[in-house]
Amino acid sequence: MYAVIRTGGKQYLVSPGEKLKIERTAHTDGAIEFSDVIACSSEAGKFESDLSGVKVTGTVLGEGRFDKILVFKLKRKKQYKKMQGHRQGFVEVKINEILVNGKSFKEETAVEAKAEKKAEKSEKTAKTAKKSAK
Repeated sequence: MYAVIRTGGKQYLVSPGEKLKIERTAHTDGAIEFSDVIACSSEAGKFESDLSGVKVTGTVLGEGRFDKILVFKLKRKKQYKKMQGHRQGFVEVKINEILVNGKSFKEETAVEAKAEKKAEKSEKTAKTAKKSAK
């Protein structure tokens, strides 16, 4: 399960249990909710057609500032140089769940789905190893 959310002028592909750093936004009591969802998919390649009731919720893990970006302006032959630095603030967020039309997708279901895929892959590789051994 994953969703594409828009915040701070950027778009992020998120899934339950994922941690990401977004531009500093307002949050209440360590909880944050993203209602501007661009796309949502419960399976790979299949997207939800109705995005009116889709929400992504998360908890705030911390706040900080990104690395410094240097802005250097130069006009050659005119003895004009200007250097300025900028550090953008960020909020580190852990995505807890994705709500889609009354259905809730949390981290546990995402972990189970990954474990199932891993088990299927290991079964396939074991079968091909047996075939090649014969």
